[in-house]
Order: sequence, then C-alpha cells, then structure tokens
Amino acid sequence: MDNLTQIVRTEIARQYKSVRQFAFAVDIPLSTINSALNNGIGGSSYDTVVQICRTLGIKTLIRDSASYLTDETEQLVMQYAQLDDYGRHTIASVMQVEYDRCTALEEGKRRKNVNKNR
Repeated sequence: MDNLTQIVRTEIARQYKSVRQFAFAVDIPLSTINSALNNGIGGSSYDTVVQICRTLGIKTLIRDSASYLTDETEQLVMQYAQLDDYGRHTIASVMQVEYDRCTALEEGKRRKNVNKNR
C-alpha cells in the first residue's frame, strides 16, 4: 500500500466512525472511496484525490511541482500519522521547544556576526 493511501486510511479511521460516513461527508460515492482505499489513492482521479485530502486535512508538500522527502523524514511522517491525539500533542510540544531553541541559536549567531563586523 502506498504512503498516501495509508495516511488517508488512518485519517478516515481517526476522524470518522466509518468509511461510509466519510464518503457521505466528502460527497464521493462509497464505491469510489472503497476502490481508492483497496487499489491505492494514486489510481483515482486528481479531483477525487484533492477532495479526499482537503476533507481530511492532508496537505501535500509541493515545491516546484515535486515532493522530496528523505527516507528519515518519510519515516517520521508515517510514524506521526499513526499517533493518537495525545501523541501528536506531545510531538508538537517537543517540536516547538526545539524549533524555538534552534531559532534562538541562529539569532544569537547572527547578532554575534553583526557585532564582530562593526
């Protein structure tokens, strides 16, 4: 099963009680949703994939019309998608603390270089 199909399957299970309820919410026939989940989302029409992803809050990583992920980044994204709400909150909290730490370090380096050049 491809990554997007797995993410869609996980998000449907997390956000909706059933695939049937999701099909109703996204206004796509249940048979189309089932086919996409069984055969891979990639085999669906572009409009269907976009509608499914928007409804589930799945955003694509697009830069210059291509997505690039390292194996490590892909693994992190896949593991994150499998977490429950508590796990996602925990990861978001740690990520924010580390982001703040790194940006503070960069700001400190930038200030040091400005003062050094004076």
